[in-house]
Amino acid sequence: GAEGRRAGFITIGYRGSYTLGRDSQTDAKFRRVARIMVCGKTALAKEVFGDTLNESRDPDRPPERYTSRYYLKFTFLEQAFDRLADAGFHMVACNSTGTCAFAHDQTDDRIWTSYTEYVFYRE
Repeated sequence: GAEGRRAGFITIGYRGSYTLGRDSQTDAKFRRVARIMVCGKTALAKEVFGDTLNESRDPDRPPERYTSRYYLKFTFLEQAFDRLADAGFHMVACNSTGTCAFAHDQTDDRIWTSYTEYVFYRE
């Protein structure tokens, strides 16, 4: 139940990219999300994500400490959102930033890259 659950924030972040052809006339070629990063209090992250949380970059972190070095073993954002919703979290904010570069000198293809974060809170 909700009793005994701690309040707190968890931030989910990921980098994405896609290639868009000349004048946007062709379909975008999306790359998969390589890694979903998790930032927040260690105890909350472990409660929500359990054994799907990869702690190798910040091992033995005490439960009351914060970390931004965890990531998930799966790459589906919806799966992360479902786990957060099941644990009683609600999205309270999100942001995204993007940049564009040309793929090659010989083509008009452009590569867009972005970084997106979603902030979740549980009372």
